[in-house]
Amino acid sequence: MQELLEKIIKDCQPYTEEGRLANYIPELAKANKNALGICVMSDEGRTFCVGDYAVGFTMQSVVKPLILLLALLDKGVEQVCSLVGVEATGKPFDAFNYSDQALTGAHINPMVNTGAIALCTLINGATYEEKFERLLSLAKRMTGNPNLSLDTSVYLSEKATGHKNRALAYMLKAYGMIHEEVEDVVDLYFRACSIKVDCKDLANIARILADQGVDRKTGERIIEAEYTRYINAIMTTSGMYDGSGEFAFNVGIPAKSGVGGGIMAVVPRRMGIGIYAPALDKKGNSVAGRKALELLSKQLGLSIF
Repeated sequence: MQELLEKIIKDCQPYTEEGRLANYIPELAKANKNALGICVMSDEGRTFCVGDYAVGFTMQSVVKPLILLLALLDKGVEQVCSLVGVEATGKPFDAFNYSDQALTGAHINPMVNTGAIALCTLINGATYEEKFERLLSLAKRMTGNPNLSLDTSVYLSEKATGHKNRALAYMLKAYGMIHEEVEDVVDLYFRACSIKVDCKDLANIARILADQGVDRKTGERIIEAEYTRYINAIMTTSGMYDGSGEFAFNVGIPAKSGVGGGIMAVVPRRMGIGIYAPALDKKGNSVAGRKALELLSKQLGLSIF
């Protein structure tokens, strides 16, 4: 495995030149465009890492499965499904024009910004600070990393420039889908996106999702199998933004990307994968990261289809 990953990193390094950094969030534009790292964790807990796997980066949209998970843990499937749907939108992750009719949960899903922002309102907590601390605690448990923290610089950068996400939240409020103060809701979302991780952290979350919620290292059930099926299914259809269909065809595994350059990929009952490569395509997916997953899938026969 180690030799295979080293070859994949070498073969995919040129693809970092094809992408662009997410410069609409000023702090993300400071990343090293040529960075590329990968970490693979098997269901037995064996770990293989190559390249810039130890570089820290913010989760951005890779946090959306965790927002969904915490909403499921707090409110259950029925209430989550009453707020957001499961169908792929076929539109960019920050789109407004979901339908010519009144916006409903059927028009969005948890892997697009509108859906994730809506789900922030289902997280339990007396204050939005408490809600974030509970989300961060879940991230620490899923990654096995007690030192996870907020990247304050990225958070403040997102808070200062995230007007489109505010507009999405106001749209949700206008259609009666959320009732809380918009600034409180989007502040939680900005904080969630700004949790700092590395490839190992993402691989560990993915490994638990691959094992239907059980941490094979300890034998402990972290989350219910029902919730992992929900999360993995929706990542398969919608996790790679409006490039999810092409990714399903070429790679064939549940995955979630983020504009910070991370990709978290789940190979059911086999392994979890974390990738970092911040140069993105026009849809917001890591160019080199996506290619690395394609090569790995073909070499190891990972596709679930």
